[in-house]
Amino acid sequence: MTSPLTCLIDDDDRYQKSFKLFLERSSQPRCINDFIHNTLPDILASVGNGKSPLNVIGVGSGEGIVDLEMLSQLRQKHPGVLVDNEVVEPSSQQLYKYKVMVGQKPDLEHITFTWNKMTASEFEEQWRQKNITKKADFIHMLQVLYYVKDPGATISFFQSLLDKNGKLLITLASGESGWETLRGSFHSQLCNKEISQCVTTADIKSLLDAHGVSYQSYEFPSRMDITECFTEGDQNGELLLDFLTEVLDFSQTVSPELRQGVLRLLRDPRCSVETGGRVLFNNNMGVIVLEL
Repeated sequence: MTSPLTCLIDDDDRYQKSFKLFLERSSQPRCINDFIHNTLPDILASVGNGKSPLNVIGVGSGEGIVDLEMLSQLRQKHPGVLVDNEVVEPSSQQLYKYKVMVGQKPDLEHITFTWNKMTASEFEEQWRQKNITKKADFIHMLQVLYYVKDPGATISFFQSLLDKNGKLLITLASGESGWETLRGSFHSQLCNKEISQCVTTADIKSLLDAHGVSYQSYEFPSRMDITECFTEGDQNGELLLDFLTEVLDFSQTVSPELRQGVLRLLRDPRCSVETGGRVLFNNNMGVIVLEL
């Protein structure tokens, strides 16, 4: 049975506010930045095999900050090469910010941008309907697989778009994170059954292993300060609770018993540590890289 609760992503304005606060309270942006600058260059070194342009697809690109950092690393590894960049992002707010940022960066003249205001599933459907044969050298999906119906099928589709030596990069919450504990404990009450909302890297690795698909895996420790969640009525705390549970207006729509159960678990050592009067949620993230 589908949860009667409304998914946070159905209210783009509230989702963007919650996500912005998550980034402010979390060390995840630093983890991603470290990965991009210290690990990604070696991954990108072999893509393209000397061809130009390089075809890139960014799925769930948001406002483009991470995308542009990755594109910068790609061009450093392949200087002088043109880049054809497909941007896939369902949020009008985020897509607008991305376009503004591109317009303010004159050093992007060697990159062509194609804007797709759509979800990953809509992009796949459009690609199939148009029978597009173009291949991609680098595809990245940042925190996207929570919002598709069948993660395995989505991975297979995007992997099938890779050209020789192409790479598909996926980021998700780690199977060793508090997300795994929270979503595993309250899956039936919180998760929307129409999408794979509660998936982590542990699920994806199991799926890939079962199908004999080879991949590289990276894990990065991260923490998120959720102290405000435990002050009833705190505006930031409510936004963070919405983000953690992916339920719109969580405190106002769930039962008092469910709310207290979630708060208890968030404070449990399986999810968080308490230090210096702050509650720090285990926000460990994982990166999985596949080839053709």
